Amino acid sequence: MEQVVVPDDFPSILSGTGALKRLQRLAQVTVYKEKALSQDELIQRLQGAKVVINIRAYSKFDATALRGCPDLKMIAVLGVGTDNIDLAAASQLGIKVTNTPGYSAVAVAEHTLALMLGAARRVTEHENELRAGRWIRLPMTQLHGKTLGIIGFGDIGRQVASLARGIGMRVWAWTLHPSSHRAKESGVQFVELDQLLSQSDVISINIRASERTRGLISRQALEKIKPSCILVNTARASIVDTQAMIDALRTGRLAAAGLDVFDQEPLPANDPILSLPNAVLSPHNSGMTPEAMEKGNEMVVENVIAFLQGRLINLVND
Repeated sequence: MEQVVVPDDFPSILSGTGALKRLQRLAQVTVYKEKALSQDELIQRLQGAKVVINIRAYSKFDATALRGCPDLKMIAVLGVGTDNIDLAAASQLGIKVTNTPGYSAVAVAEHTLALMLGAARRVTEHENELRAGRWIRLPMTQLHGKTLGIIGFGDIGRQVASLARGIGMRVWAWTLHPSSHRAKESGVQFVELDQLLSQSDVISINIRASERTRGLISRQALEKIKPSCILVNTARASIVDTQAMIDALRTGRLAAAGLDVFDQEPLPANDPILSLPNAVLSPHNSGMTPEAMEKGNEMVVENVIAFLQGRLINLVND
């Protein structure tokens, strides 16, 4: 039987599931339920594996790691983002990389809306005041009639647009691959990035992390937005200049932020983001509903089974 390794099921979502049991009937599967303490330990876990199921983005499959695993032929990512994998090196070494597009789109979109509403209604600030024994009513933002600018318009972006239109928002989108058909189908207007940044009341980042999108929301980009704007990021922290965002939140250049992703995860106890009263935070768990996790587990296992049977589905590299 072929060797399949899951080096990073921590926190665990695949262990003990029906999807894993299905795969175990076809391959010898080793699951690690603790985070590797070093890159060397990660490489050691992968020795002898033909297939790796990558669950957590903290596992970095750089060129060194890939070259250190001579038996490796496939990395099956449970998720959409592949920014933790050197895709060029994988292609050069003949390693196929797959992902699970759309598996958590509904869950992440709902979470995006929750962060958006939480920031607009200043839920965290109100709760903190109440818990401190103070009855303070802070000014809030009504989202009905406001403009939402979505950066990225894949599965998640389309779901966010649908939810936002449901509460009466006008929706704009910017994407690397605009489509008049998608715009008409979704009822969304595609605009240039500068217009989205300067005129949106809420900006939601739902684009895939890549070298093209790294630092897309730079200090210069943040200077273009309205001081009343709310920024929501459920994609990847690398897309935003974090220090510039913190400065904008501190000075009132940005009204509020809803954040599910951070430069360092878990978020350190002394991280300056934690001291910002106008930031609504969650621990990178926007896609972790039972429904999404079950769908993701099934999709990643199906990708592996297809590969073992000589087929390729959901391939992301050459």
